[in-house]
Amino acid sequence: MIGYLKKVFAETETDAEDSETTRKIAAAALLVEVARADFEQTADEEATMAKLLEETLGLSPSVIQTLIAEAGDAVDSATSLYQFTRDINDEYSYKEKCALVESMWQVAYADGSIDKYEEHLIRRVSDLIYVNHEDFIKTKHRARDNAAR
Repeated sequence: MIGYLKKVFAETETDAEDSETTRKIAAAALLVEVARADFEQTADEEATMAKLLEETLGLSPSVIQTLIAEAGDAVDSATSLYQFTRDINDEYSYKEKCALVESMWQVAYADGSIDKYEEHLIRRVSDLIYVNHEDFIKTKHRARDNAAR
């Protein structure tokens, strides 16, 4: 019986770690998608992604670079946004979803302009993760105001 309980708790810990990894990769992948949406991933966009991930996840810069690389690989092998938005819907609260959309806007604004492809992608992701239009617009304005500073 004790062996069985140890096994159950070990599986629960592993599931929790896998869930957290899934959350991180899904968020990073969506940021990478935004950076690539205009067919040019700039150094400013990469720096903004790293800064946002470091602030929100509390990871070291070396771990952040590994996470961004893994997210880039996930984006390269993905056939649609569904795998990332499904993970976001499964793992994020509404407030966290809004924060993610705002982070996506910050990456888009990092190079000084919003490309129509970046805006379309963020709008699509926002719809897929069920962020209402009012919050979509609020996050855009907050990101724009932060970029202007």
